[in-house]
Amino acid sequence: MNKGKLQSDDISDLGEFGLIRHLTSDLVSRNESTIKGVGDDAAVLGFGGRKVVISTDMLAEGVHFNLVYTPLKHLGYKAAVVNFSDVYAMNAQPRQLLVSMALSAKFRLSMVEEIYSGIRLACEQYGVDLVGGDTTSSMTGLVLSLTVVGDAADEELVYRSGAGINDLICVSGNLGGAYIGLQVLERERVMFEKHQDMQPALMGYDYVLERQLKPEARKDIIALLKELGIKPTSMIDISDGLSSELMHICEQSGRGCKIYSDKVPVHEETRRISQEFGIDPLIAALNGGEDYELLFTIPVSQFDQVGNRQEISIIGHVVEAAEGARMIDSHGSVVALQAQGWNALG
Repeated sequence: MNKGKLQSDDISDLGEFGLIRHLTSDLVSRNESTIKGVGDDAAVLGFGGRKVVISTDMLAEGVHFNLVYTPLKHLGYKAAVVNFSDVYAMNAQPRQLLVSMALSAKFRLSMVEEIYSGIRLACEQYGVDLVGGDTTSSMTGLVLSLTVVGDAADEELVYRSGAGINDLICVSGNLGGAYIGLQVLERERVMFEKHQDMQPALMGYDYVLERQLKPEARKDIIALLKELGIKPTSMIDISDGLSSELMHICEQSGRGCKIYSDKVPVHEETRRISQEFGIDPLIAALNGGEDYELLFTIPVSQFDQVGNRQEISIIGHVVEAAEGARMIDSHGSVVALQAQGWNALG
């Protein structure tokens, strides 16, 4: 972020509104729907006859992230991208973003700039306008609250509640990497606390670390489905683990599901490092969370359109609600799926 050099790095010298001006004075709107951005009591958005999609997410230091190993720019980028992912999961496009933060006294201006540089990079990468927000003080650390506004035509929207009997259950990308990346970071944090003269041993863990620290929303999958002429019957993003998200679709659709453990996509690096930690990579995929891949269902008649796509794995199908949510393991045994993913209040 190129803001010019200030005489002081103390946020209190700027004040709330001075800080907002400093962080947002050179923002440029990219969407016609952004009628009024930063600078008034509220942003003004015009969408004509399109449907507006709004989602919000709050991240608290010590609960959702640890600044011992989370670079501030990565934190800002991730905070924005996970919100965009929620909009893509509705088969909509994110357009505007509002960012609020509560800051403790330990945060200097340069640190806040780093967070904002990550947020702004995410907005640039995904074509989203940063249109406002709020700042206040915190007694305990950093809290980020982001709200994303998106839009879609009414007929394009996809909900969690539309899965039909025999629909194929599909997932983008691969799963479990973000959770394993977190295990690497936590191991090195513990070692650092015991031996502060030691350098963290992070070589060879690039893939899983990026999955944890700098995830991407699957904008490309939404574009691919549109190109293929496929509108999912239900969809959700995988923030809390595959099993939890499957349960959400089943509950809201009034259905059950049957998936196959050997069809759940896991990257080779995730598998290798999982074994290093003595963790079953399938468990990481089912319960780890923070992968931000898309889980969706499509009619079985569209199998040929996605069956050979490397970006998409078909992992099972939708069944009657009475059959429950089940997984067939590699030995042919039936295992009941349980929602055991991330719970911020647990």
